[in-house]
Amino acid sequence: MLRLFAAALLVPLLLAAPGPLSAQSPAAPSETAAPAADRDAARQLARILEDDAARSALVRQLLALAEAGPEAGAPPAAALAEDAPIPSPARQVAALTRDWAEAAAASVVALWGALRDVGGILTGTTPVNGEELRALAWALAFVAVVTLGLHALLRLVAGFGLRRLAARAEGGGVILRVVLLAVALAVDALLVLLAWAGGYGVALAGTAGAIDIRQSLFLNAFLLVELSKVVLRGGLVPALTPLRLAPMADATAGHWYFWSSRLVGLLGYGLLLAVPLVEAAVSPAVGRSLAVLVGLLALALAVSVILRNRLPVRAALYARHRRYPDDLLGMVEARLGLVWHWLAIVYLAGLFAVWTADPGGAPRFVLGATLQSALAVVAGFVAMLGLRRALAAGVRLPEPARQTLPLLEPRLNALVPGLLQVVRVLIVVAVVAAILQAWWIIDVWGWLASDFGQELVGRLAAAAFMVLLAVAVWLAVSSLVEYRLNPDVGRIPTVRTRTLLSLFRNAFTVALAVVTVMVVLSELGMNIGPLLAGAGVLGLAIGFGAQKLVQDIITGAFIQIENAMNEGEVVTAGGITGVVEHLTIRSVGLRDLHGTYHLIPFSSVGSVSNFMKGFGFHVAEVGVAYREDVSEVKALMQTAFDELHAGPLAEAILEPLDMQGVTRLGDSAVVVRARIKCRAGMQWAVGRAYTEIVKRVLDAAGVEIPFPHMTVYMGQDKDGSAPPLHLAGASLPAPPAPQAPAQAPAKPPRRRRKATRDEGAESRPDIPDADDVK
Repeated sequence: MLRLFAAALLVPLLLAAPGPLSAQSPAAPSETAAPAADRDAARQLARILEDDAARSALVRQLLALAEAGPEAGAPPAAALAEDAPIPSPARQVAALTRDWAEAAAASVVALWGALRDVGGILTGTTPVNGEELRALAWALAFVAVVTLGLHALLRLVAGFGLRRLAARAEGGGVILRVVLLAVALAVDALLVLLAWAGGYGVALAGTAGAIDIRQSLFLNAFLLVELSKVVLRGGLVPALTPLRLAPMADATAGHWYFWSSRLVGLLGYGLLLAVPLVEAAVSPAVGRSLAVLVGLLALALAVSVILRNRLPVRAALYARHRRYPDDLLGMVEARLGLVWHWLAIVYLAGLFAVWTADPGGAPRFVLGATLQSALAVVAGFVAMLGLRRALAAGVRLPEPARQTLPLLEPRLNALVPGLLQVVRVLIVVAVVAAILQAWWIIDVWGWLASDFGQELVGRLAAAAFMVLLAVAVWLAVSSLVEYRLNPDVGRIPTVRTRTLLSLFRNAFTVALAVVTVMVVLSELGMNIGPLLAGAGVLGLAIGFGAQKLVQDIITGAFIQIENAMNEGEVVTAGGITGVVEHLTIRSVGLRDLHGTYHLIPFSSVGSVSNFMKGFGFHVAEVGVAYREDVSEVKALMQTAFDELHAGPLAEAILEPLDMQGVTRLGDSAVVVRARIKCRAGMQWAVGRAYTEIVKRVLDAAGVEIPFPHMTVYMGQDKDGSAPPLHLAGASLPAPPAPQAPAQAPAKPPRRRRKATRDEGAESRPDIPDADDVK
């Protein structure tokens, strides 16, 4: 009861005090509704009393006022409103929906009253002042005819000049068209002012210097309606096609201007002229009813135009999405095209409802909120369009920077799409916040001014700054590594330098990502202590459960420390020989001779054989027949080396031929060994060339290089004779006649001994000759 009594005492105080809640309380009740300021003050007071925390703060203020005494004076209502906590967004939305429901109910009541008043006029129950109507007709007829006729004549005369002005814009740029359009609009507005001034002059001349209030109402309505049409002509430009900035056809521009101008004329002449005249001729109540009917007729006309154009507008909104399917703005426009007509109808119905419920302050609020929302949407669209056009060509670095850091520009351009998406989301959030603030759905500025809002925005800004800083550091480190790996700038990097820098870049990227995530979570208010403890426990569990992974990392670390292998080297690891293509802290990727790529974890690598460390040897083992002279073979091998050394591979040979002599007496050959010391990685090319030269030199010298033979045994009969050899389908040419004397004994069949297969020799069968066939 004490709180209710204090609230009752506070109502006059809040209504009388200066500030946002101030209003003069009426001395006596009247038939008219309370002013908008009084209703707003009462509504805010009700919201304060509904909230427990706000009500407690209000009670504290009253107690402090009571203890201070009459000398201290009453605290202003603004201070009470500032000390009271801001209601939550959910409570604000609930209060807003309640106000909308009340406004809708009031609009229904007003519409029913308007229909009843108009019905009373038609049935004769409501009296009409006929003399006032006749005086009204005589007062307006002459002034209206003169004003409208003068305006039409002026537009007809000025039309020739405006068309010539528009012809100059053909083929010109946007700036020229904007300037010429501004000149045309200024001329159009001047014509309206001249016609308005002419109407006033005629009215003053006809009444000997005293103008009738009804004529003034018409002239003011004419001025506002025609100036509004000038604004519409500036946006749509239905007649002067070269000056039109909007991308639309003449028929489309003419269609929209026709209906929008009719709507403006209906509202302007209906509310600014017809309603005041009816209030004077009949009654104020009938005038208000006529205003409601004019608004209802305008609503019906607007809804009809919206439904008639829903498909063309949908196609226009879907055009961007058809051209750019992945564009975010195009997708939003495509979704908007499906429901735009419903949104427009709901908006107009809501505007009509609040206007009928509160004709004084609600329309101004709605139109102001609409204008602010439109400005926010246009500003967001312009910001998105300008940002997209600014970054459409990507980031272009100077030529010296591109030569020094060739990968920096692709990295920056790879970040541009993600940055655009983030900025677009921020712009959309800002536009939505501006719209919510304009309609007072949520007090965004008040929420931002609160402690919680400031803290949240500050944390988000700090987290965003840390992310941007991490990206900048990553770009700097990657560019530094790229600079060190660029052979065109400074010293040529070694293989080990390339490997270590690549590993460092990967490890730094992972570490930077982990640290950035931890710092961002900390800035957002999350306690990262349990996360670090959990990460330690998780690492311990992984250490026990993934011992192979730990072994891979430890072995890889020691391999890198000992410089066992680097990218581009030929190694044998895990029983596989190939070129190292990819090297990480956990595994190595090898490409073998056949092109197969092998990924080998370091835990399966027991030893590493590197063929590229310092130098390499080509070991040449040449097998010759037992009858050949070993000294001659050595000399021929030296001759082959001299020929090789004089060729294009001379730079790959580091030392003279290392002749080691006979190393093995095989079953069918004597093996002579020699070594050639080469640069690392060139031993295979040198070996292939030297083997080819040795073959050619030995063939030229008649030195026999033994190879495996095959003896065909056809079996033996019981009497010891060999069975005949039948060659089916084989026809051999007759051997040539021997040149030896006739008395020479016949050459016995040649028997070839069976030879063993030497290492590296090629196995092939021995083809019998004509004597063996005989």
